[in-house]
Amino acid sequence: MSRRDLSSSTALAVLTTIFFTWGALTSLNDVLIPHLKAVFEMNYAQTMLIQFTFFSTYLVMSVPAGKVVAWVGYKHSIVIGLVVAGIGALAFFPAARIPSYPLFLFALFVLASGITLLQVSANPYISLLGEARTASSRLNLAQALNSLGHTIAPALLGPLILSVAVLGSVELAALPAPEQEAYRIAQAESVQLPYLGLAAGLFALAAFVYVFRLPALVEATDRGDGRPHSFAEALRHRHLRLGVVAIFVYVGAEVAIGSFLINYIATPGIGGIDEAAAAKYVSYYWGGAMLGRFIGSALMRRVEPRLLLSLFGLLAVALLVTTMASGGAVAMWSVIAVGLFNSIMFPTVFTLGIAGLGPLTSKASSLLVMAIVGGAVVPMLQGLLADRIGVQWSFVLPLACYVYIIWYGLRGAQARPVAVPPAVAGAAPP
Repeated sequence: MSRRDLSSSTALAVLTTIFFTWGALTSLNDVLIPHLKAVFEMNYAQTMLIQFTFFSTYLVMSVPAGKVVAWVGYKHSIVIGLVVAGIGALAFFPAARIPSYPLFLFALFVLASGITLLQVSANPYISLLGEARTASSRLNLAQALNSLGHTIAPALLGPLILSVAVLGSVELAALPAPEQEAYRIAQAESVQLPYLGLAAGLFALAAFVYVFRLPALVEATDRGDGRPHSFAEALRHRHLRLGVVAIFVYVGAEVAIGSFLINYIATPGIGGIDEAAAAKYVSYYWGGAMLGRFIGSALMRRVEPRLLLSLFGLLAVALLVTTMASGGAVAMWSVIAVGLFNSIMFPTVFTLGIAGLGPLTSKASSLLVMAIVGGAVVPMLQGLLADRIGVQWSFVLPLACYVYIIWYGLRGAQARPVAVPPAVAGAAPP
């Protein structure tokens, strides 16, 4: 192995650690939802403000994040992202101490701002850290570690956050007023220790990346050919425009399903267990995504990524139809199994979206990360549906999202030549 290959392999190992960390942070939202729903006595739509706040940050902060990457480069952007995420995790302490739902949402916004910067910098960095033909495979491998974080965090930290038994509104109303207040405070404070630990880990990881020598990939920034580029230039590419929509609907579907899993599995006609016990099934959902990404990383060295993306989308649709049309264990395990086929979707759409864009890559990356706002919009819409038609039938919304993913893999991801205006001719490859 050459010195350059060794450097790239070591950098890949460091970056996958970061993917693992932000996967753990994101998955804890699924545990916070039933937890804060009980603390503040909210309906499904109100509780989905957790995901709305977290994922709308991607829309608000992606363009600033892209500018940070262009200004300071990939390595320092990753360090800054880790520090900002650590500050957000620290903010959970006063939010729980009060307790205050708006302050919880502010802490989530800061945390998600750091993760947005990590997404904008780390995803394209890994895609470009090697041969173009293996970019999807490489990013799937990194995202597999992201899913490992999703899998482990609910299993290890979920029981700590949900350590105080969740009471229904009728049970809570039956308690004397002082006991109700004590219950809410105990519920809120159970998040303090897990998030303090996460903050310490983020700061330590930031320090490690700062002293580690990552290979420079300046040619991938928006000034890689000596001049700045615009978002409009990037959006001339059809496969990127449609890829932005694909990221929006995919992340929306994935987050919506994860957000409703605990409450759905706890339903008497489905799993009939308490929320703390149901939290471990969220780990199975994300564990399926992890397993699928390891498998997908290997398959994509032999199978066309677009075709594999469409096949996995079709299987996700079949599983959602099954969970909507059944009950008991069949309904429970079919929706959990969707995680297995979610696996390759984000990294595959991402690499298909930035394919062949050269110095436009950082702009394209910002647009794709901005589309993660789907994780804010789709769960909120499903929450409104669930309040009206029930959680089980509300899965029709993520089902529609996967139908688009199928189409994108078959038709939308095909790159087409772009007519470049004379003023910018030769600025970027088609």
